[in-house]
Amino acid sequence: MRSATLAAVGERAGYSRGIVTHHFGSKQALFQALAESSQSGFVPGIGDMPPGLDHLIALIDGYIRRLRDGAVAGRAFLLLWVEAATSPELSAVFQERDDRFRADLRTDITAGIAEGEIRVEADPDATAIAILGQLRGIGMQQLLAPAALDSPRLSRVVADQWLRALRRQPAPSPAPPRRPRRG
Repeated sequence: MRSATLAAVGERAGYSRGIVTHHFGSKQALFQALAESSQSGFVPGIGDMPPGLDHLIALIDGYIRRLRDGAVAGRAFLLLWVEAATSPELSAVFQERDDRFRADLRTDITAGIAEGEIRVEADPDATAIAILGQLRGIGMQQLLAPAALDSPRLSRVVADQWLRALRRQPAPSPAPPRRPRRG
């Protein structure tokens, strides 16, 4: 990505050399727009769900399933995300995207705690970091060895793992009163 120029991007896309510069102005702005568009709506069908445990589990399940769909935008996002580790111009863009993703995850966790769905001792910050790390790691595996991932099965396993880890267990029923012994 470091060697990419706006002119080369325009040519590769079949447009004039200046069209990308005209629309985006800089590589930073182009990468920002690509990151935004590739992540927005990545998991369809959960936008109307209220924040909480159900939304969180649907997001985890949908994210993993979408990876297998081979969506070009998702693949582009992950490739750029990897590149961001060593590219200062991409680093800020993807750091901001991950900050937003963690914030969304924290919102679900915090709402789930408030609703009594998620254990009160669950740490929203640490849990959001762990979930994001797991999802990005699965995304990397999908890029490197797509045939090795059975996304439907994996999405169920991972969603179930987080459900069991976070779900608040109901309080045990009180024991029935003991009857005094006669005799």
